[in-house]
Amino acid sequence: MAESSTQDFDAIVVGAGQAGPSLAVRLAQAGKRVAIVERKLVGGTCVNTGCMPTKTLVASARVARQVARASEYGVEVGSPGPFRLPVAMARAHAVTDKARTGNETWLGNTEGVELIRGHARFVSRDTLTVDGRRIRAPQIFLNVGGRAAIPDFPGVEDIQYLTNVSILQLETLPRHLAIVGGSYIGLEFAQMFRRFGSEVTVIERQPYLLPREDADICDAIRQMLQAEGITVRTSANCIALKPHAEGISARVDCTEGAPDILASHVLLATGRRPNTDDLGLDAAGIRVNDRGYIEVDDTLATNVPGIWALGDCNGRGAFTHTAYNDFEIVAANLLDGDSRRLSQRVPGYALYVDPPLGRVGMNEAQARQAGHDVLVSVRPMSRVGRATEMGETTGMMKLIADAKTRLILGAAILGIGGDEAIHGVLDMMSSGRTVDDLRWAVPIHPTVSELWPTVALGLRPLG
Repeated sequence: MAESSTQDFDAIVVGAGQAGPSLAVRLAQAGKRVAIVERKLVGGTCVNTGCMPTKTLVASARVARQVARASEYGVEVGSPGPFRLPVAMARAHAVTDKARTGNETWLGNTEGVELIRGHARFVSRDTLTVDGRRIRAPQIFLNVGGRAAIPDFPGVEDIQYLTNVSILQLETLPRHLAIVGGSYIGLEFAQMFRRFGSEVTVIERQPYLLPREDADICDAIRQMLQAEGITVRTSANCIALKPHAEGISARVDCTEGAPDILASHVLLATGRRPNTDDLGLDAAGIRVNDRGYIEVDDTLATNVPGIWALGDCNGRGAFTHTAYNDFEIVAANLLDGDSRRLSQRVPGYALYVDPPLGRVGMNEAQARQAGHDVLVSVRPMSRVGRATEMGETTGMMKLIADAKTRLILGAAILGIGGDEAIHGVLDMMSSGRTVDDLRWAVPIHPTVSELWPTVALGLRPLG
């Protein structure tokens, strides 16, 4: 197609992550002609380099751990052989490939949707180029996701580091994996590779892991990881990297312990950045904040009429489920005559260490800072019958409520099934129910969820 010709659509979706394909299909079902543009892999981070492959590997790591503990349950398995990383990676890639192919087939079979491969850039408010092809629409939806942020540590350009993407291509097990970054991505890979058989060191600049969590949760997770043989180096405020004859030398300069470690591999897990720097946003007049995230209002609309931003690129959620909820909000408002708002969303997420951490709403520190008259209740998993029966007593359940309104402000469960059991509280919060409603629920026995009424009953004022 000549450069000067422009093809018109009713809507253009840029990015085929979690929000993009569902939105493209909904728009097409409403009778619109839709172009969805993807420059890399359909399915985005979750399908290709995030949730699906990593949680498949987490499952492999859990099996390895259970085999190691088999004798505790009366099962003798003999001496297990070495962990076969290529087999586990092949299984993860198979799960990813199936999901990606399914998405591609879904889009390809939807009448009114055209999947365009290539890199989209704005040339004006309503027009983009995709590798020389010009397309135009009155409605444009950006779902371009994010990528690993590479810190400017001294020596980082001199080493061959891993990211959350490249680590999924490993075929041999690292002898010693150093992970720079003690947050969600870093800790999942830390436990995973430790259970695979690698020596693992987590390096974190802050004095604690997981800065978004309360201190008691952070401490419990640190103790859990250290009990599995993972070295945790916090307050690493002078990180530097350099090649070494035996791998990579990492200076950590912590308050205690050796100032340097020698690793065979280094994973950088220091955060994410949005894929907004090469879209030509200036040509459309789209505003971004100082971190590159596209600014949106409570309906996901940008400052430019007719353009919306969904998913990781808007900085209003960094999860698959929040990206999908962005789609639900936009589709409901544009196609169903609703008036849904981003501010109605109750935030929830999980950390997929084993046992997992499920979180919803505010933590204790946030509730205090927000000025609530706070009630809090904590119950160790060692007092949860289901956890005891399963031999999985690590962790705790924690509930936070407002003393005046009795509304639930937030909850956390670090423990077996925590990523599932948290939904009971999430649903209560989403429907505006109180802790008294939670207290009178009759959950199934024996489950982890049955303790929520008891935890609610134990709410006490914070000191």
